[in-house]
Amino acid sequence: MTDEVYFSNVYSYSKYKFIVFHLNFVVFVFQYENPWTVPNMLSMTRIGLAPVLGYLIIEEDFNIALGVFALAGLTDLLDGFIARNWASQKSALGSALDPLADKILISILYVSLTYADLIPVPLTYMIISRDVMLIAAVFYVRYRTLPTPRTLAKYFNPCYATARLKPTFISKVNTAVQLILVAASLAAPVFNYADSIYLQILWCCTAFTTAASAYSYYHYGRKTVQVIKD
Repeated sequence: MTDEVYFSNVYSYSKYKFIVFHLNFVVFVFQYENPWTVPNMLSMTRIGLAPVLGYLIIEEDFNIALGVFALAGLTDLLDGFIARNWASQKSALGSALDPLADKILISILYVSLTYADLIPVPLTYMIISRDVMLIAAVFYVRYRTLPTPRTLAKYFNPCYATARLKPTFISKVNTAVQLILVAASLAAPVFNYADSIYLQILWCCTAFTTAASAYSYYHYGRKTVQVIKD
């Protein structure tokens, strides 16, 4: 016999709605929240700027690319600042959307800069591989924490928050180092230091933090996910 939903309640508290489904006396709880917060919109803006940056780099318009990259960096700073200082702007979706926006931006930037011969292929391959694995893990966590019956509509509905993600410290450091390398690589053809030894040292530092970050998620994986419960 298949499980059937025979009763449901919606409880509203502040900005959240807690939806409770009773399935054969087993209660599942998840938050129903407003996804249209300022930090989430800033993260979406950063995702939208990623292909623009990729196009500018491929076209070797590095001066404008530097300006657009600065704008993308500003959205990253602002969404974190707003989420930390205004409780109404903090959301479970934002805890996943912010790092996802960073990974999309970084992936497109590294592929584009590698195409422009400003970043070595092995380093880009390492970064993309790590990010693909992390994104796959996020989708898996979403599936595992979604109450039954699981449907595509519920899975992709950003209003249904089932888990919060907390990046490791070394992962935050790694993101900063990767973005520093991007900024330095974008500026290299503008200021004529593309062959600098310091860029090559930065390549090595980025490879180290990328590997360390991947290991930290492998080692502390369960501690980086907070399942939302009643």
